[in-house]
Amino acid sequence: MSWELLLWLLALCALLALVVQLLRFLRADGDLTLLWAEWQGRRPEWELTDMVVWVTGASSGIGEELAYQLSKLGVSLVLSARRMQELERVKRRCLENGNLKDKDILILPLDLTDRSSHEAATKAVLQEFGKIDILVNNAGRSQRSLCVDTSLDVYKELIELNYLGTLSLTMCVLPHMIERKQGKIVTVNSLLGIISAPLSSGYCASKHALRGFFNCLRTELATYPGIVVSNICPGPVQSDIVKNALYKEVDKSVGIDVAQPHKMATSRCARLMLISMANDLKEVWIADHPFLLVAYLWQYMPTWAWWLTNILGKKRIENFKKGLVRPIYTIFNIYQSCRKCEIFECLKTFLNYSHQLHDINTKDIKKKKDVCIPHAYLLVYYKLLLVLEKDVSKGKIKSETVILSSVLFE
Repeated sequence: MSWELLLWLLALCALLALVVQLLRFLRADGDLTLLWAEWQGRRPEWELTDMVVWVTGASSGIGEELAYQLSKLGVSLVLSARRMQELERVKRRCLENGNLKDKDILILPLDLTDRSSHEAATKAVLQEFGKIDILVNNAGRSQRSLCVDTSLDVYKELIELNYLGTLSLTMCVLPHMIERKQGKIVTVNSLLGIISAPLSSGYCASKHALRGFFNCLRTELATYPGIVVSNICPGPVQSDIVKNALYKEVDKSVGIDVAQPHKMATSRCARLMLISMANDLKEVWIADHPFLLVAYLWQYMPTWAWWLTNILGKKRIENFKKGLVRPIYTIFNIYQSCRKCEIFECLKTFLNYSHQLHDINTKDIKKKKDVCIPHAYLLVYYKLLLVLEKDVSKGKIKSETVILSSVLFE
C-alpha cells in the first residue's frame, strides 16, 4: 500500500468520523460527553442502588420527577421543599410506583432562604439514615422582567435562594462527605449559567455565581477524589418555572401556565441527570436544539454567540412588551392552570363557552352556575385578551405588557 493511498484512507476516515459526529449532534438532546456516557457508560441502576439521596425542590418540576425515578433504583430518599402537602403527594407516588418502603423516604420541609435551619436539617438526615451519599441542589426560582423595571428586592431574593441558600446547605453537608472521603454534590444549574438572555438578569447572575462557586470547590476538593462535584445545566424543561418566576416585585410572579410543547420532557431531563450521577460527570448540558447549539456557540464561538443573542434578544423583548400573555395559548392550557376544579362537566361547559366568546356578555359569564368561579374569571380575561390583541394590531392602543395576575389562580 502506497503512502498516498494510506493518506487518502486516513482523510476519508476523518471525514466520515466528522459526518458521524455532526449527525449525532443534530439529533442530540445533551452534550456529546453525556450522550456517550448514556451509550457506553455506567448505568444508574448499577451505580446508585442503596445510596442516600437528598433532593431539594422535590415538590415539583425536575426535583419531583427525579424523586420518582430514584425511587425505582432502591435508594433512600430525603425530599425537601417548602410545601409539606406537595412533598406528601410526591412521597405517596414514590411508594406507589417505586421499589421503596415508607421507612426509605424522609420528608424534610426546608426553606433555603432560612440558612439558620440548614445545620439542623443536615443532622436530621444523618440521624435518620446515617449518611448522605448524594446531595441534589435543585431548589430555585426564575425571573421574567426587564432589568430597569425590576426591584432590587427581586435580585436579593434570587441571590438568597438560588445562590446563598444552595451554598449554605452544601457547606453543612460537605464536612460529612470529607469525613467519609466520598459523596456527590449535584447542582441543578441552567444553560443560563453558561449563556445570558434578556428578561432573566437576576436569574442569570445567580446561576453564573453557582457555576463559578462549584467549579472552584471542585478544584479545592482535588485531594478527595471520592467527592464528585457536578453542575447540571438544563435548557427549557417542562415545569412550573415560568409560572413561579418573579416579576418586577418580590411579591409578584408571572402566575400562568404557558404552552410547553417545545420544551424537553421532564422525564428525559431526569434520566440524563441520573446518567450524569452514575458516571461522575463534572458538567453536563441537557437541552434540545436550538438551545443546545446556542450553548456550544457561547462556549466555542462567543463573538458569533453575542451577535445571535442580540438579534434574538431584541425579538424576545419586543414580544414581552407586546404582551407576555396572549391568546396564542389554547383554552385548554388556560384550563389546566386552574387546578381547583377537576369536574368533567365543568371542563366540557368551559370549553363550550370558550368557542362562543364573541356571543357571551362578560356579566353573563360570571353568572353561569355550571362553571366554577376561577374558570369564569379566566373566560372574562381571555375575552379581554382577544380584544386587546386586535386593538394592538390595529394601532388603536399602545403595546403594553399584559400579565395575568396569580390572584386569578388562587
